[in-house]
Amino acid sequence: VHGTTITLLNAGRRYLGIDPEKDLTGVTFVTSGLGGMSGAQAKAATITGCVGVIAEIDPRAARKRHEQGWVMETETDLDRVLVRMEKARKTREALSLAYVGNIVDLWEKIVSSGAQVELGSDQTSLHIPYTGGYYPAGLTLEQSNEMMTKDPEGFKEKVQESLRRQVAAIDVLARRGLAFWDYGNAFLLEAGRAGA
Repeated sequence: VHGTTITLLNAGRRYLGIDPEKDLTGVTFVTSGLGGMSGAQAKAATITGCVGVIAEIDPRAARKRHEQGWVMETETDLDRVLVRMEKARKTREALSLAYVGNIVDLWEKIVSSGAQVELGSDQTSLHIPYTGGYYPAGLTLEQSNEMMTKDPEGFKEKVQESLRRQVAAIDVLARRGLAFWDYGNAFLLEAGRAGA
């Protein structure tokens, strides 16, 4: 949590010009992954005072992090995620909200809604993209798990298509002011390999 908090604070300072004496109140941070790294991103969001929305495809992982207190709230509906995110931003509330769903769907919804997000990252396990480290949009967790064993080439194509979609959405938001970074998880490497 300590390292993630420092990373998030420094991202605000470097990319947004926030005074080192201040926190990230009023800033929205969107990322993914509540599995291997636990709830570090969610906890760092609340420590720094920002609105953190973390996508997690596995409902069990999201529920576990909520029960452990790493995540304050969970939500499965994208419209409600955006309403809650905007309310917390306007009231300058520190919030960690787990979106139980696919990160690609979240990024694309943010693009289409025009919602403002200043900071973004990715912490899916892209060092193992085709064996459960990254789940493609359009498939449930169960469908993905079945496809990766029964049709690994088809699954790889789905993963790479999702990576291209994710980067396309992030690119749109970057033109609107989003600062996005790879969290050392091979996101940029695998996105590049996918042709993004």
